[in-house]
Amino acid sequence: MYSSTFIFAPKQFDDRFHRLDQEISAAAKGIVGYLGEETWENTTTGLVSNVYYWDTLEALQQLVSHPRHVEAKSAQDHWLSGYQVVISQVLRTYGDTRLAHLLPIGAAPPAG
Repeated sequence: MYSSTFIFAPKQFDDRFHRLDQEISAAAKGIVGYLGEETWENTTTGLVSNVYYWDTLEALQQLVSHPRHVEAKSAQDHWLSGYQVVISQVLRTYGDTRLAHLLPIGAAPPAG
């Protein structure tokens, strides 16, 4: 499994941003291998983090190359004061059973 984390400092969002954001989210959910997403905000710094979870790196790459994603990336300077993307391989998950999460406890990539 993989996660792609998009961390950004927002500026002003307009109608075009919201339209693209909705289209990108719908595209991600339609890709075989999409496992889910979550959003976090750091109230101290104002940074926002969108985390997407994927079965495969190929599934993640489908979103990266999607036309709406490419369009949004080329126009990001209109809406963002900076961004960083972190691509990670999920080695395992663990914890107790009190916190429901997108990835189940003990989730690990398939052997092989």
